Order: sequence, then structure tokens, then C-alpha cells
Amino acid sequence: MTRVISGAVMVVLAVGVVWFAPPVLFLIVAQGLVVLAVSEYAGLSRGIGRTVPTALIGAAAVACSVALARAGPGSPLVVVALLASLVVLGTVSLFRWRGGTDALASVAAALLPPLYVGLPVGALVVIRDRQGAAGLFLLMLTVMISDTAQYYTGRTLGRHRLAATISPKKTIEGAVGGFVFGPLAFALLGAQWLPQVAMSMPVRLGLGVAIVAAGIAGDLFESMLKRSAGVKDSSALIPGHGGVLDRIDALLFAAPVYFLALTYL
Repeated sequence: MTRVISGAVMVVLAVGVVWFAPPVLFLIVAQGLVVLAVSEYAGLSRGIGRTVPTALIGAAAVACSVALARAGPGSPLVVVALLASLVVLGTVSLFRWRGGTDALASVAAALLPPLYVGLPVGALVVIRDRQGAAGLFLLMLTVMISDTAQYYTGRTLGRHRLAATISPKKTIEGAVGGFVFGPLAFALLGAQWLPQVAMSMPVRLGLGVAIVAAGIAGDLFESMLKRSAGVKDSSALIPGHGGVLDRIDALLFAAPVYFLALTYL
């Protein structure tokens, strides 16, 4: 019951923010998600013995996210934010190292959050600004429908493990269900929710497949981080659902694919 109630609250909040929040408020909420997700990421890093400078990696992730969200992908500010993150986090990692063979792993752990969390969340803000609430919600709904189809198809027909080492419960049959229902939802709703984007039905189906594939990869990527850290959830923030990273893991990979397609196709 707790899982159902908290899930319903999350859906209501997500729909409300996406559809009704003014741009500035949406940007603030998005950066709040960045901060929470990076905090959980830092916890996962500690689980594998890599202590990262949480405040700094959070600030770098927010800086990259805001730069992309407000200035756009072609702006020098995005490059400046990324390069500044590299220099600052690399220099801090230099002074934090105390010898040993973990330098590469520690530096990589510190440099990842701006790319893994910051830029994808910034892309979500840009998508909403350019395509409206319907354009962003189309992405979110496609991922949700795919996830739901994967779960129920996997439970009903699942026999073959998709990635046994990373996520033993995920099956190939479940993934197939996601690849059927997710792209169909995207293709059918996209005609109404992305009227300003000229896409034929085959192109919409292809983009839907790419979004679902990226979402599955994002889900497995976060599962890999959690399994490496020896935890089931990224945090206990959301009763019955884990943490923020657990809820947005698929979007962190799917959003860049959607963003690039809408920007350059």
C-alpha cells in the first residue's frame, strides 16, 4: 500500500510540475532533482570505497545543467561549464589523492555527475521550453509505458535473463514488451503532442525504439552502480520506490536521445 500511495503522489507531482509550473519554477525543481540525484550518487560511490567531494560535484552538475537549460546546446556557456568542471574537479581530486592504485577510479567517479546527471536534466528543461509540456510528457509517458510493459510482460512470459549479472529480474521477453508498447505509444501520441515536428510514422516509430533502448540502458546502468555498491536502492527517500536516481535512471539516458533527435533531425 505504501508503494502504491507514494507512486500515486509522484505521478501527480510530476504531471503537475510538467504541465503547470512556470519555466523558472520548473528549472528550480529540475535542479533540485540534480542535487538529490548527485547526493545519492555520492552515497553509491562511498559504497565502493570512493569518497567524492559531494558539494563540488553537485555544483558542477547544476552548473552544466543550468548552462544547457538556459543557454542552449550551441552556447559557449555549456562548453565553459564542462571545461570548468573538468579543471576544478580534476584539481580537487589531485589534492585529495593519498597514494595507491585508485586514482583513475576516484577521478572518474568525481567527473561523471555533470555528464550523467547534469546534462540530461538540462536537456529535459530545454525540451519543455521548446516543445512545451506535451513534448516533454511524451518522453516521460513513453518511458513509463515501456517500463510497465517490461514489468508485466517479464512476469508473465519472462524466461531468459537480459543481464543476469546486473539485474537478474529483467528478461529478454520483458524487454520485447517494452519495445512493442513504448514505441507504439510514442508514435501514436507524437502525432498530436509534437505537431510542430515533421516526422513520418516510420521515423516516429524508430525514435520510439531508440528512446526505449536508451531507457533500458539507463536502467541497467544505474542497476550496475547499485550492484557494485551492494545496495538495492539509491536511497530510501521515496517509500517503496527507493531514491531519485531509481526513478529517473531511464530518463537520464533516454532524454539525450530525444533531445538530440528533436534538435538535429
